[in-house]
Amino acid sequence: MEKNRRTLLCCSGLVSSSIEELQVRNSRTESTEDDKRSDDSRPLSHASDFSRENILSGNAPRRSRRGIANEWQRPLTRYLPVDRDDFDLRRHVESAGHQIELCPYVMVNSTSCRGYLHKLGAKFHTWSKRWFVFDRETKTFVYYWDKSEKKPRGGAYFQVIEEVYLDHGNTSKSPNPQTTFIVKTRQRRYYLMAPSGEAARIWIDVIFTGAQGYTEYLE
Repeated sequence: MEKNRRTLLCCSGLVSSSIEELQVRNSRTESTEDDKRSDDSRPLSHASDFSRENILSGNAPRRSRRGIANEWQRPLTRYLPVDRDDFDLRRHVESAGHQIELCPYVMVNSTSCRGYLHKLGAKFHTWSKRWFVFDRETKTFVYYWDKSEKKPRGGAYFQVIEEVYLDHGNTSKSPNPQTTFIVKTRQRRYYLMAPSGEAARIWIDVIFTGAQGYTEYLE
């Protein structure tokens, strides 16, 4: 009996050791992948895999829960993410007080928002003009070289978007901090500069309706 007990304890120790070793390896792998990330050339993570096939088929990767900031660290917002099929995005934006017809920099309809934004590159830290598309049908926020929308260069699924807020502290060193905002996902932060303050506010209200990662704060 005592021999069996010692054998069981020994096996349990080996299993525990193996799990800890696996966790360390995973941690090192994630760190290496983070170090390799660059702007448009960086490999997209599994949680943000934007192959055209995945987007069109709706095969978004499963969510993997990661560290979430404490509630008091979140920026205040009027809204929570909305996942209703009958949700009208344009009506929602207009009900928030925005006059879309007076802002030529964004195009908003019932399910999507489009427009040019300047994005801060993760590798060279330069601002590049890109065409952004927020699409509630594919549940994606992606960007392209231009409005032809031939091939997405990067972006995020709604399920990994956690926060959207103005860059009040100008952490991005933006030349126009009043029009710069941040989209925080589980993998990274996107620093985006809009053509005007009103355009930035519209984008923030739009994107937050799809920030499904934010709901994990409430669980």
